[in-house]
Amino acid sequence: MHGFSFSTDVKVRFAETDAQGIAHNSNYLVWFEVARVAFLEQHAGGYRRLRDLGIEALVLESYVRYLQPARFDELLVVHARCVDVKGARFRYEYAVERDGAVIAEGWTAHATVEGTTLRPTRVPTWLAEAIASADRPEATRAST
Repeated sequence: MHGFSFSTDVKVRFAETDAQGIAHNSNYLVWFEVARVAFLEQHAGGYRRLRDLGIEALVLESYVRYLQPARFDELLVVHARCVDVKGARFRYEYAVERDGAVIAEGWTAHATVEGTTLRPTRVPTWLAEAIASADRPEATRAST
């Protein structure tokens, strides 16, 4: 998908659907998180690396625009990219695709904080560099 160098697959589970077999809207935020954690694993050594260094990455805001419903047992591709890394803040953008068509899109805003005090701290240089390198041509691989 144009503009995204990372994606991961998600299959809509029965437990994520309502009586009509349509995925509940809250699951899209879970799928965003699945993609975000996989993105960090591939490009920055994983979320665990942040936590081991005493840093947490909190979600400040989230937004989802639903274009078409996802249904039980469908295979979705969740695209993710990290943008706007400034100070302690950064943002992920997402596109959820089914059979080549975008069915939802959204973003989450984050801040890095010290794990014990929850006070804002700059995004570590190594993490900012890993995020910047994620969009380079040699880094364009998909995770499944």
